[in-house]
Amino acid sequence: MKPLISGIHHITAIAGNPQANVDFYSGVLGLRLVKKTINFDAPDVYHFYFGDELGRPGTIFTTFPFTGARKGTKGTGELTYTAFSIPSNSLDFWIERLKKYGVAVSDILTRFGEKLIRFEDHDGMGIELVANDSDDRSGWTYGQVPQEYSIKGFYGATLNLRSKELTEQLLVNHMDYRFIAQEGDRFRYGTEGKPGDLLDILVNPNGNRGMQSAGTVHHIAFRTENASSQLKVQEILMNNGYQVTEVKDRNYFTSIYFREPGGVLFEIATDEPGFAIDEEEAHLGELIKLPDWAEPNREKIEKNLTPVALKTEDYV
Repeated sequence: MKPLISGIHHITAIAGNPQANVDFYSGVLGLRLVKKTINFDAPDVYHFYFGDELGRPGTIFTTFPFTGARKGTKGTGELTYTAFSIPSNSLDFWIERLKKYGVAVSDILTRFGEKLIRFEDHDGMGIELVANDSDDRSGWTYGQVPQEYSIKGFYGATLNLRSKELTEQLLVNHMDYRFIAQEGDRFRYGTEGKPGDLLDILVNPNGNRGMQSAGTVHHIAFRTENASSQLKVQEILMNNGYQVTEVKDRNYFTSIYFREPGGVLFEIATDEPGFAIDEEEAHLGELIKLPDWAEPNREKIEKNLTPVALKTEDYV
């Protein structure tokens, strides 16, 4: 039977200054700004989507940039590091590029036999670039990052939890994940075990709880094919005691939300319909797109949003 969940759909973080956010993810990292819209639950705040050329599921890093937001702190009960997949020969390029733009970057680390680097964005958001030969996706670049070094999408993510047992039961019994490997206090799970579906639990029983604000992850979303498969997942979760929301229309996908036992907010999002429903593929991310219910208030909404510009030419 085809699995209902097939990996990571998107990861959403809280950010600070909107322009700095666009500069970092599109300028420094080279991700495409595929959509500028609003936080549907806070219409005076942007919602940016960064990904490959079409914003395919498994490539989409999204942000809620709150101007003036204080920095959060990493801790337990949070997704603390988002890992992107890069070609195996590109670590030296990325170390040099990050240092060029003033980003402090770790030495080359090794995890489960693969090499990676770790750093933080301007808000303190934890990011890793994992070099590997097992990702057949094409990377995206505006041209400032050579294609052969470009980011291909997500590799995986790290959940920092005080214990793993109940979260593991959720993943393995109800979300089509399976245990793959252990390295110290780190436990790895995946659907197929390839870049884009990997999830690590780092067990930290005495860790302090994280504080959610700028530089921390708001939620992680997992992929399901369509509305029908989403309803099946919702039913499974509800029948097993999880407090799951109703289906919410996010324009480019539909979503359900619930908290996993360790405290991280999980979302199940549909692959359909995608980001090209209201913009041509060649012009994704150029305009502020609003849901139909917000259109009557466009003038007021745009007035409250800080103007941003895509300045990728400054990051060659």
